Amino acid sequence: MQEFKVCGIQIASKPNDIKYNLEKIRYWAKKAHEEFHPELMVFPETVTTGFSPNMPLEDFYNLVEPVPGPSTEVVGKLSKELGAYIVFPTYEKGSREKVIYNSAVLIGPREGIIGKYRKTHLFPTERLEGGGWSTAGSEAPVFDLGFARIGIMICYDGDFPELSREMALLGAEVMVRPSALLRSFDIWALTNSARAYDNHVYVVGVNAVGPDAAGNYYFGHSMVVSPIAQKLAQARGTEEIMMSTLSPDPIKYVSFGTNTPMIFDHIEDRNIGVYKNILKEGKCPFEPARRIPYQRN
Repeated sequence: MQEFKVCGIQIASKPNDIKYNLEKIRYWAKKAHEEFHPELMVFPETVTTGFSPNMPLEDFYNLVEPVPGPSTEVVGKLSKELGAYIVFPTYEKGSREKVIYNSAVLIGPREGIIGKYRKTHLFPTERLEGGGWSTAGSEAPVFDLGFARIGIMICYDGDFPELSREMALLGAEVMVRPSALLRSFDIWALTNSARAYDNHVYVVGVNAVGPDAAGNYYFGHSMVVSPIAQKLAQARGTEEIMMSTLSPDPIKYVSFGTNTPMIFDHIEDRNIGVYKNILKEGKCPFEPARRIPYQRN
């Protein structure tokens, strides 16, 4: 990895108004470029519409766009104009009727669309069987940008250590986490820090602010966490840009502000013979208030 700057651009989407939100993305991306000149910009989850559409599935399917499509074309031109890579989270219209993916598209200034990640762990209310609108993805790609290898997880994905571990084993050095997280700040901070420290990677968590179409309010507080769980940047609960410069040599010392050498590696030090049941289905020993059926792929 090379040293580079990343900006988390924390903005409020106007519910279900794709054209308006694309203009807002353009404005804030240009502002980030003028202020910080980052190599990588990351927007919140489903930034073109907001998270919850609050409309029938068939209507929402007719609203959202395929990838590639008109919105990715706009962001592709913006990426080229600014000379920056952009993680562009958006709902993606599937090729089959009423199939919608919660996706994040990685776009480069020379390459255009490099690839996309489709959210693999859907929040219960987002799942079709929970009365929602999204279909889960089934892959966890890692993208090599030359200056860094990037993995993507979206919001609820970050609660699952297995997903980030998969990407770390594929060589990810930085994991970006576009989010529209509705749980507590403590859960947000904990999971970002844990996934960074579990795998000795950077985590760039970019959370939405403001309301969506269903009246859910998002609290922001986007953050960058280092591979030794040091918080390097944090936004507030309003629209703003956070920036961090990521070092290519982040685990020489066991803690920030000390010269105590780090002599362990969570990836290398795994005792994989112990994990006999890790890929078996199961349930938590405690009961939630309600279980929403889970139709697995």
